[in-house]
Amino acid sequence: MFIEQNITGERRGWIEVICGSMFSGKTEELIRRLKRAKIANLKIEIYKPAADTRYDVTKIVSHDANAIASTQVANSAEILALAEHAQVVGIDEAQFFDEGIIAVCETLVMQGKRVIVAGLDMDYLGNPFGPMPALLSIAEYVTKVHAICVSCGNLAQFSYRFSDESGQVLVGAVERYKPLCRSCFNEALH
Repeated sequence: MFIEQNITGERRGWIEVICGSMFSGKTEELIRRLKRAKIANLKIEIYKPAADTRYDVTKIVSHDANAIASTQVANSAEILALAEHAQVVGIDEAQFFDEGIIAVCETLVMQGKRVIVAGLDMDYLGNPFGPMPALLSIAEYVTKVHAICVSCGNLAQFSYRFSDESGQVLVGAVERYKPLCRSCFNEALH
């Protein structure tokens, strides 16, 4: 997918959302798409929330250790100021951003930019997570990726938190979360 143009030559942007549970390959897919845009000589900019410091401060990193340089931002408004010259904007861990991320993505699209967003669609209780439902509803393209249930081997779409810590936002990886299918997730909750 490249930047589209209408008959008057104006660039047209769009939103792509990659969602799923933890360990499903969301960041891996985001990195893949951004690297392809870079190969196509498009100017890319990549952002991640300041709260996500799991693997690296200046890169987005998949659980498989695939990485690409990014800029850490404290809030969604910073993205607009920084992405002025980008043709393609990547945003990782969108569920951690404030609700303003929705308007930011729409503004970027109206500027003719391709916006690729990755994030968890559900929290550890299976509820919609942050701004992700709204981003899914306004996106032109949605890709839902799945992990493998560590209990039974079926497709997993839930991120089960097995630590005793509370609160919706708790950054972590295998030390706190595991992917489960619907049946195993419901068993684990009860």
